[in-house]
Amino acid sequence: MGCALQLAGFAGVGRAGGCACADGASWLAQALGARGVSGAMQLELGKSLAFLARQVQGLHVGGKTALAWRGVRHNLAHTERLHLWVQQAGQLPPWFTQRFACAYQSTRIFDEALPEDFGLAPLAGGHAQVMVSVPERALLELLSDAGKLQSLEETMQLAESLRHLRADVLETLLAHTTRVKVVRLAKAVALNFALPWADLASEHSQRLGSANRWVAVTRDKTILHLKK
Repeated sequence: MGCALQLAGFAGVGRAGGCACADGASWLAQALGARGVSGAMQLELGKSLAFLARQVQGLHVGGKTALAWRGVRHNLAHTERLHLWVQQAGQLPPWFTQRFACAYQSTRIFDEALPEDFGLAPLAGGHAQVMVSVPERALLELLSDAGKLQSLEETMQLAESLRHLRADVLETLLAHTTRVKVVRLAKAVALNFALPWADLASEHSQRLGSANRWVAVTRDKTILHLKK
């Protein structure tokens, strides 16, 4: 007979070795009970994320959600979907996904030379174990998601407000970015809105890919033509 967390679908997600209950998660086992997600106790998002962060390598709040949590918002939906990023592909346990609407991805947009935790920090007053992308990293994650998890229009509107990014942090992230779409879209957005970091984005757009236009069709059938 497995522990309450294994019965709730936690087995196979996260780090190897031992039952997750051993990591000080008696509160979660109590909430879920032996019947899995039918436990009556209401789970709190921050505490749940802090627990997952101990089990899932590289788990952090990124992209649109990270920007919103750091004060950059636009057209908030009635129920906002949580954007979570991880190092390796997998599935979040049902006890979490059935309580919190979320998008979960392992898209790699940086090379392996970038320290795993670069551009990640907890929110002031938040759970110390819940890493949230700083605005510079969240921007690049947002651009990666353009046309997939949010529309190109919404991406542009959010990016337009990011005028006060730290040049040194953004430059480090761009220098380690491997996705052509991300650097070219960063350049296009920065030039379109005359953002202070346009020259930096243009420099790294020249670094990646061929001289040809980067072309893609988004989920809403928008065609992206991104010049180098």
